[in-house]
Amino acid sequence: MALRVTTLAERPELAAGLWTMDNIWPEFMMHDPLADLFYPFCERLYADYVLVADDDTEPGRLVARGCSMPFTMSGDDLPDDGWDGVIRRGWLARERGVTPDRISALEITVRQDLLGRGLSGLMLAAMRDNAARLGFGELVAPVRPNRKHLEPLTPMAEYAFRTRDDGLPYDAWLRVHVRAGGRIVKVAPRSMTVSGTLAEWQGWRGTGFERSGTVTVDGALAPVHVDLDHDHAVYVEPNVWVAHPLTP
Repeated sequence: MALRVTTLAERPELAAGLWTMDNIWPEFMMHDPLADLFYPFCERLYADYVLVADDDTEPGRLVARGCSMPFTMSGDDLPDDGWDGVIRRGWLARERGVTPDRISALEITVRQDLLGRGLSGLMLAAMRDNAARLGFGELVAPVRPNRKHLEPLTPMAEYAFRTRDDGLPYDAWLRVHVRAGGRIVKVAPRSMTVSGTLAEWQGWRGTGFERSGTVTVDGALAPVHVDLDHDHAVYVEPNVWVAHPLTP
């Protein structure tokens, strides 16, 4: 496979395939309302920050995408609201006419049938290169560890800093980031928030909730807080901040 990675600005004709690419994201992840401040506008406003990849086997059919967003941040401490915070700060910077001074990854998605071939690492390298090309000295990322959903009751502060015998992170996706030059900084305890009625959650999950309290849900990194009496459930996802120093 000869991978070709460019920005969406360079190949706008690939925009149509961005959201039809098969992926393994849980359905409830598609309902974080802060996402509406980026994704509906990314083709027009953030095309230089969206990476698209195809290969020589099926030119023009996406094999992966990568989204990043410029934002502003007061001080040097990465925000506890992680992914949501990046999008909110990025949107506010644009609305206020403020020049962003930081850049964050939002996602790297590989087509489902191509998982396990190392494409995520290649997309991360391309995202680092693109951030440097755009003039940023560091790429940060509120990382969603790819094995954490198997341990939803384990606190992220414990999971994120767990290592193997060789000193590398236990989690495979965190290992990719560290091997690429990233440094695990801290946990973003409220990186994404998804709330909905019980009926909405049943539509997202395919099944309802049987009790109030904390409930584990397939694909979730932490339990969902369910309240049957008040007809809602709320998921607050922790992520892990990773910082990648760049060479312009």
